Amino acid sequence: MESFVLAGGCFWCLDAVYRTLRGVEDVVSGYSGGTSAHPTYEQVCTGATGHAEVVRVVFDPEVLPREVVLDVFFTLHDPRQLDRQGEDVGTQYRSAMFFDGDAQRELFEAARDRAGDWWDGGIVTVIEPLGEFWPAEEYHQDFFAKNPGQGYCLAVAVPKVNKIRRSYAAYLAA
Repeated sequence: MESFVLAGGCFWCLDAVYRTLRGVEDVVSGYSGGTSAHPTYEQVCTGATGHAEVVRVVFDPEVLPREVVLDVFFTLHDPRQLDRQGEDVGTQYRSAMFFDGDAQRELFEAARDRAGDWWDGGIVTVIEPLGEFWPAEEYHQDFFAKNPGQGYCLAVAVPKVNKIRRSYAAYLAA
C-alpha cells in the first residue's frame, strides 16, 4: 500500500471522490502544512494555523496506478485558484501536494506538469515536504457517505463525484 497526502479545497469532496475508486483502501481527512500541533477544525478555519484541509489516500498501486490517483486529483479541483476552491476561500483550501521522499516529489511534479496541459492558465498547486499529518475530527471522516443530503454535499461534492465517475469509469469500485 502507498499513501498520498493531497489538498484541493474542502476535504469532504476529495474524500467522497477517492472512496469511489477501486484500489483505494482508506481515505482519512485531516490537516497538514501548518505550524500548530493537534489543530482543530475551528482553528484551521481561521487560517492562523497555516494548515490545509487534506486527505491521506491509501491505495494499492497494482490496482490503481499512482498516476491515476494524481490525475484524479487534478481533475476534481481547479488547481489555478490560489487559496480557494469556488466559494471556499482561505489558505486552508489551497491546492497542495505533500510529498514523502524524492520519488513521491518527482511523481507529484510530473502530475502537475501533465495537468498544465489540461488547464488554461497557471497552476498554483504547491508541492512541499510532508510534515505532520493530523487526522480531522471523527465527524469529518467519510462525511459525504454519512451526510448525502447535506446542502454542501449536494451542491459541491456530488458534481465532483459525477465528474470523476464519467472521466475515470474504468477505475470505479464495484
